[in-house]
Amino acid sequence: MKLSMKLRTRLFLSISALITVALLGLLLGLFSVTQMARSQSDLIQRGFSAVQIGQKLRQHLGDELIALIDQQPDAQRLEGIRQSFRAVFEEGLKANLGQDYVKGLERASALYDEMGRVAAEAMPDGQTPHNLGTHRPFTEAFQRLRNHLLDQQDQLVASVIAAELRAGERSQLIAGLLVLTGLAVLAIGVLTAHGIARRFGAPIDMLARAADQIGQGRYDVVLPVSPVLELAVLSRRFGLMTEALREYHSSNLTQLLNSEGRLKAVLDSIDDGLVILDAQGRIEHANPVALRQLSWQADILDQPIGPLLPGHAVDEALHQVLAGELLREPPADLQIERDGETRLLAWALTPVQVREGGSVGAVMVLRDVTKQRAFERVRSEFILRASHELRTPITGMHMAFSLLRERLSLPANGREQELARTVEEEMHRLVQLIDDLLNFSRYQNGVQTLQRRPCDLAEMLQQTPQRFAAKAAEREVELLCEVHEPLPRLNLDAVQLQRLIDNLTDNALRYSNPGDAVRLQVRRHGEQVIVSVQDEGEGIPFEQQSRIFEPFVQVGRRKGGVGLGLALAREIAQLHGGQLGVRSRPGEGASFYFSLPV
Repeated sequence: MKLSMKLRTRLFLSISALITVALLGLLLGLFSVTQMARSQSDLIQRGFSAVQIGQKLRQHLGDELIALIDQQPDAQRLEGIRQSFRAVFEEGLKANLGQDYVKGLERASALYDEMGRVAAEAMPDGQTPHNLGTHRPFTEAFQRLRNHLLDQQDQLVASVIAAELRAGERSQLIAGLLVLTGLAVLAIGVLTAHGIARRFGAPIDMLARAADQIGQGRYDVVLPVSPVLELAVLSRRFGLMTEALREYHSSNLTQLLNSEGRLKAVLDSIDDGLVILDAQGRIEHANPVALRQLSWQADILDQPIGPLLPGHAVDEALHQVLAGELLREPPADLQIERDGETRLLAWALTPVQVREGGSVGAVMVLRDVTKQRAFERVRSEFILRASHELRTPITGMHMAFSLLRERLSLPANGREQELARTVEEEMHRLVQLIDDLLNFSRYQNGVQTLQRRPCDLAEMLQQTPQRFAAKAAEREVELLCEVHEPLPRLNLDAVQLQRLIDNLTDNALRYSNPGDAVRLQVRRHGEQVIVSVQDEGEGIPFEQQSRIFEPFVQVGRRKGGVGLGLALAREIAQLHGGQLGVRSRPGEGASFYFSLPV
């Protein structure tokens, strides 16, 4: 701490001397400028007052001259003028305009009295002086007074000019003083900077270059030897740190190589294919499973993955993931020819992110789903065939039971009537289930087509509350419809779209409580029309929201059907070129929405 204080004291004294000289020069300049401005202001004020007094004196003198040369005497007017003249004299004496100016006023007062005495002597019998324009002694006395006033004004102007010259010389002196002060500050600053740079700059620069070399992993550096005790201590401690880093690096390098070997062994032992990509989409590592699945050789490292998998939109998905966006839907399976047969690989991309949130690469996971896709195809074909085979006998049984019920005479409140109603409801539910299975199989196998025609979506939505009025009344739920005009007419399959809206509405009613409201809304948003169905039920847990659109999946406490409603709704929305999504918080209801392109 004592050595550190020496360096601080040296810097403090140097900078303090520089600041002190600068402040002294600045204060001296400010004081001189203030004094000069004050004297200039006083000079201007005095000159202005003297000019005003001289102008008033000459004005009253002119008025008195007019009264004295007038043919008719006017004693009252003449006395008023003389009193005003005397008042101006008194004002000039009290104006504190300098001793010379006071002497000039006193001389003017004496000449004025002489002019009055000459005017009075020119009139016999004490008459009021008048008609003195041709009286020579009076004109000479008036001329002497007038010339004196003019000379006094000229002297005042000359004094103002002389004061201006002195002020200019003083300002030049102040400017020269400020220039000298600035040069002194500059010289002190240059000497101080040069001394600091010479004593501290070179050693610090050497330490900076040594730090750069250490940052690059080169620990054999040259450290400076400085006469400054503080820098000498710093250099010695820097050398100790460098030695410690060299030992730490050598020990960690072995551990890092061991960890890298273990990590590579773990990645290579994973059953799924794994491809690690950098931020430019180049391959950094591929485990043996991925090499075998994709029929790649081991020399594909540092190559971009897009050209290696042409026609599969891998590049587009990679750019989207590296930009921080999520893939809207699972990508299509990769079809790879291997050993004379076509293999199907399901794949997914996950960004590799640092703590700050930026993506530094991505991981591609591959899984061979050839057998799974074959099983799904067989399952879909089975469901389609089974639905076709079951629909005919179930429909016949339903019609036969309806005819049998019409011909049977059952007691109105008997057990037989309740059993017959239960059988009819279950048969109707079975027919609906078979229809859902059949429709879903058609969508899954791509055999379902759309019968598009211009459709009024607002009218279709407004008719929905009428169709569900009985069910809404049974559950004591209010159905509301909101249409935000204007809406375009879209080319849609009205039957399929009505099935989509009905599925969402039925789902919302099922999960609503008595007293809740279900809102159906349609609006245009840019180049899309958004339809939403919102309920006030129990909501959907966050961890289950990604699974509710899968077939045969049901969430929540209120089960119904076999879990095909939302899966079928998603297929209908996608077939129209739109997307189906959900927004929900547990306990705050759910809002299902789908978009249709304009």
